[in-house]
Amino acid sequence: MANNMTDTMTKPDINNDSTSLQQNGNKAGQSWFERPIPGIKQQLTAQLTAVETEPSTKCSSCHSIITNTALIFNCYVCPHCDHHLPMSARERLNWLLDKVEGELGQEFTAKDPLKFVDSKPYPNRMAEAQEKTKESEALIVLYGKLRNLDIVTCAFDFRFMGGSMGSVVGDRFVQAAEKALADRVPLVCFAASGGARMQEGLLSLMQMARTAAAIERLRIAGVPYIVVLTNPVYGGVTASLAMLGDIHLAEPKAMIGFAGKRVIEQTVRETLEEPFQRAEFLLEHGVVDEVVHRHQMIDTIYRLLAKLCSVPNVDAQ
Repeated sequence: MANNMTDTMTKPDINNDSTSLQQNGNKAGQSWFERPIPGIKQQLTAQLTAVETEPSTKCSSCHSIITNTALIFNCYVCPHCDHHLPMSARERLNWLLDKVEGELGQEFTAKDPLKFVDSKPYPNRMAEAQEKTKESEALIVLYGKLRNLDIVTCAFDFRFMGGSMGSVVGDRFVQAAEKALADRVPLVCFAASGGARMQEGLLSLMQMARTAAAIERLRIAGVPYIVVLTNPVYGGVTASLAMLGDIHLAEPKAMIGFAGKRVIEQTVRETLEEPFQRAEFLLEHGVVDEVVHRHQMIDTIYRLLAKLCSVPNVDAQ
């Protein structure tokens, strides 16, 4: 019986097995160095686009990636969703003026009378803001030409400690108002601020009265003062210079108010839905005179000033 079973069992074909191993490249007795080396397939990479090679910015509204060059040519307005991205103060004033003739207020420097320390000393925080923005303070004042008009302009830089208003900001705004009053030329202010600067305590709150008094002198003398409200404007700036203009313009969807939305909700115990505190909401309630797209802002400011100053409108000729 055992002999019959061994006769019926098939013996393994050593030759066939070794042949299959050779075909697979895994011969049993083959050394490591003699084994075939698998090839490396090169992956084809797509050519990089301009967005991937140039410095770019991500839109905070639609999250599109836009090259900085495209943003500059489009006045920092997203070409995909029309969202108005922030501009630095100096960029905004150079964009407005056709010719810059001078700058005011660079002689003023911030002090630290309270020796204020929060998470870091006030001088250290100032130094960081100056290094970040390459500016000495949160307000920039330039004067020059807007077509055939002489004007004085100032703009807040929100990157500089939230555009907070300290004593130097007050000094520069008052100097701008005095320059406009002495030369009898209009004053235009682009407001973007989180309010008064807490590191200077009462000194920062005093700037509300100082700037309001300077604006009142302009009003009595009949010198036009136009305010452009950009995103965002809050606190002591809203309670003073930002709401005392002869005309108030605003950029689309700019957040404008005194107290923040969450503070108001906690006070009144109600949920405030959009577009509360948006420029369009304030336009409906008579706080803002007009919401102007950034592409039409220069033409709008010029037409208003030409009318208020009774000078020929070069665009209409």
